[in-house]
Amino acid sequence: MSAALSRLAGPATLAQEIRKSRFVANAAPAGDPAAALAFLQQIADPQATHNCWAYRIGAQYRFSDDGEPGGTAGRPILQAIEGQACDQLMVVVTRWYGGIKLGAGGLVRAYGGCAAECLRQAPKIPLIDTIEVDFFLPFAALAIFKARHADWDARVLQEQFDAEGAHLRLSVPRPQGEELRRFLSDLTRGRIQWQVRD
Repeated sequence: MSAALSRLAGPATLAQEIRKSRFVANAAPAGDPAAALAFLQQIADPQATHNCWAYRIGAQYRFSDDGEPGGTAGRPILQAIEGQACDQLMVVVTRWYGGIKLGAGGLVRAYGGCAAECLRQAPKIPLIDTIEVDFFLPFAALAIFKARHADWDARVLQEQFDAEGAHLRLSVPRPQGEELRRFLSDLTRGRIQWQVRD
């Protein structure tokens, strides 16, 4: 898979007719396998001939041919997801059989092509690799940090105050993490204790 991954901005749908069979691809963002399978339950049409699907969420993936010959539906949908450099999503391609057999190659092209075209047309958002970090800032440095943290696209996830200052947890894009650490080190005269969370 490409390093520059995207996720869907929202649900997407595409319908195609291929040799009298109707194919409808439905794609949606999914943060975990449970969300992906919940989308499948919501979108699958029990009246359809097949509801084939695939999801990819980071290193996790699954797919199903839902009764089509092995390898002709679920895997091509997964390959479409990877070919479009997408992550954190579920794609369901529903087929209503139209009376003309497509053969294994035709099925692969139909399912994979329908999924790929759906994803090609869908609005996407770049996925940014982030890290979470914990550190302490004295009150004297806190106001400057609060005024500037957006410069590094950092989000404050948690803050706890004591008599000396604030214990902070941030989410920051990995490429900006080191630059932010240097800024905080300068701000605290080298006294920052920067801990990246696993």
